[in-house]
Amino acid sequence: MQKLISKYKSVLRFILTFLGSYLVFVFGYNMFLKYGASETYYPDVITHTVAKQSEAIINTFGYDMSVVPSKVEPAMNLMIGETVLARVVEGCNAVSVILLFVAFMLAFFEGKKRTLLFIFGGVALIYGMNVLRIALLTIGIYEYPEYTELLHGTIFPAVIYGTVFLLWLGWIRSYKKHPIS
Repeated sequence: MQKLISKYKSVLRFILTFLGSYLVFVFGYNMFLKYGASETYYPDVITHTVAKQSEAIINTFGYDMSVVPSKVEPAMNLMIGETVLARVVEGCNAVSVILLFVAFMLAFFEGKKRTLLFIFGGVALIYGMNVLRIALLTIGIYEYPEYTELLHGTIFPAVIYGTVFLLWLGWIRSYKKHPIS
């Protein structure tokens, strides 16, 4: 057994670091959602901010978009006139994707500075791509309502997860070029 553990030490370290950090992050985020409520930012500060930033981008493209808190669920409604085009719920704010990304990065840790810079850059890119994704999805739903399911269920999730996958791939490739001693 000791021989097997020794042989797969790096794999076991990756799995334990990834799972352990991911579970800690998810627990912390759930505590934030449960106890970090704010009367100013509904349903939570991150979801609220993502919705407002998406609204700003949509309006930059020339649409008269407004974002208002939903009266029936914990969400922010993106609207043109009285028509709700999209709802931004907690699951749309990319936090779960960001936590997954960071846990993976910590499992492939390669020096504080290098890893932290890549994490911060990756988190900023994922966050920005997500806000842009919501804005473009909302415009797409407005312009092409018949493609709502394709846009929401396939194309735009592929964008956000594809971004994370490409970041991981880039990190792994650079990781192989800078072996740990």
